[in-house]
Amino acid sequence: MGQSIAFQKADQLKTKPNAGELGFGKYFTDYMFEMDYSLEEGWHDPKIVPYGPISLDPAATIFHYGQEVFEGLKAYRTEDKRVLLFRPDKNMERMNQSCARLNIPKIDEKFVIKAIKKLVAIEEKWIPSEPGQSLYIRPFIIGTDPALGVHPSATYKLLIILSPVGSYFGNSMSPVKIYVEDEYVRAVKGGVGYAKTSGNYAASLKAQTKSEELGFDQVLWLDGVEHKYIEEVGSMNIFFKIDDEVWTPALNGSILPGVTRDSVIGLLKHWGVTVKEKKISVNKLFKKAEKQKLKEVFGTGTAAVISPVGFLKWEDHVIKVANGKTGKLSQKLYDTLTGIQTGKIEDKLGWTQEIKFENKEVKKTKVKAESEEKTKIEEKAVVTD
Repeated sequence: MGQSIAFQKADQLKTKPNAGELGFGKYFTDYMFEMDYSLEEGWHDPKIVPYGPISLDPAATIFHYGQEVFEGLKAYRTEDKRVLLFRPDKNMERMNQSCARLNIPKIDEKFVIKAIKKLVAIEEKWIPSEPGQSLYIRPFIIGTDPALGVHPSATYKLLIILSPVGSYFGNSMSPVKIYVEDEYVRAVKGGVGYAKTSGNYAASLKAQTKSEELGFDQVLWLDGVEHKYIEEVGSMNIFFKIDDEVWTPALNGSILPGVTRDSVIGLLKHWGVTVKEKKISVNKLFKKAEKQKLKEVFGTGTAAVISPVGFLKWEDHVIKVANGKTGKLSQKLYDTLTGIQTGKIEDKLGWTQEIKFENKEVKKTKVKAESEEKTKIEEKAVVTD
């Protein structure tokens, strides 16, 4: 796609939040990216516009039939003030996989990465620099056809919004408590479990509320057919250190192929650790724990990167993992991944992409107002392709 990206300047910019108040997904930057699709023109009219509400017909497909996909990635500020993206190509590849399953027209992956880089460049001052902080990037596509009836939309809108976010763990990396769900089902093979679509998360909310009422942080889902094989946690993939090996559920069509999951597997193999992607029954896992063979459990995802698990509950069985503390391997993975993402550790695997800035020559325009001469200086940062 050789289209240029238009830019519409905002009349007024927002007041940026304090670094200590960021949380996750609470604040949004001044601008967003927008692009439309129609059968006649394909993906067209890419532009960066002031962040704000969008107008949709009440009959739009997204409201009635849930035709939507999304992604999540981050931009990181390094100590030497560079800005890095972590494996955006994998996110765009997965977005097209989700599009295919939801019958949404595929995107030009390289062009959308270019749009992300340009948007982040414009919003560079929104990228926080405190430890653990980053700029969260949320691209998403919605069906916009104003017509009822179960059929694919003929029109779509792709948007990208940005949100400065704080450290997921705050000041400490505390293990979470996980509840194994064996009543509700999130996804089955042949469904949309492997796609990043809003319906998957809507289906998880009931069980998540149930787990919180029981005093747990997250839900660990079992397979939807036999209710005995471990799949994933509500917001992340899951790993188990059994003796000196690391096990994780094999991708089977109902598990999201996480970018962080893939990165962890790559790092472990790079370190010479045996990784087994396999079917793991919850019964077998708890028996391993009884025999003192379960050494660590951790989740992986964009938000937390690595989330150590300190407790697992299944029916009447409760496991205390690693004495309720963060394991050595979990900590090493977290330190290495975040080190690569923020430029503190050399990226030997070629996972990061730097957003390069090029300052245009400062333009000075003299404007006379009554008898007083005022100088307006405009400076704009742009991305080099």
